[in-house]
Amino acid sequence: MNLMSHLIGRRFPSVDLEASSGSPVNPAKLQGLAVIFCYPYTGRPGFADPPNWDHIPGAHGSTPQALAYSNAYGHFRRSGVKLYGLSLQDTEWQRDFVTRNGLTFRLLSDATRGFSSRMGLPLFETGGVAYLQRMTFIAQDGVIAAMRFPVPEPERDAEIVLDMVQPR
Repeated sequence: MNLMSHLIGRRFPSVDLEASSGSPVNPAKLQGLAVIFCYPYTGRPGFADPPNWDHIPGAHGSTPQALAYSNAYGHFRRSGVKLYGLSLQDTEWQRDFVTRNGLTFRLLSDATRGFSSRMGLPLFETGGVAYLQRMTFIAQDGVIAAMRFPVPEPERDAEIVLDMVQPR
């Protein structure tokens, strides 16, 4: 059951999000088919996870999810799909994650919450900090055509979404 199905058919808000590549991406202006998977947080060596992270359902799994998308990136490209990950983390943190993990696609920072607040995306909080709940959007020309929420098995999200977007 998709608890966010009211977003299907809605255009992404026109917000410039800084990408890990350094250039802005405006989801409303994306042409063609695009996948944006939203994730709560990626860890970093030398930094503790947020408080109570191990006890929050759905909090873990962002790294396996991103790596699965990176491994499937060639299939998405061959299908003509633009691929992005999105979190509330700042661009510098995301750049470090991209570099450490050799990701083949860009991450988008919504650190100002300009995108997530206009979309009314669900958040959870721990340690006084808000995090996005995990969800995945499939959009055509900036309009949400389908989505996955919740995403109970983040490591399988790329495989499931690829099956949804590949031509039959």
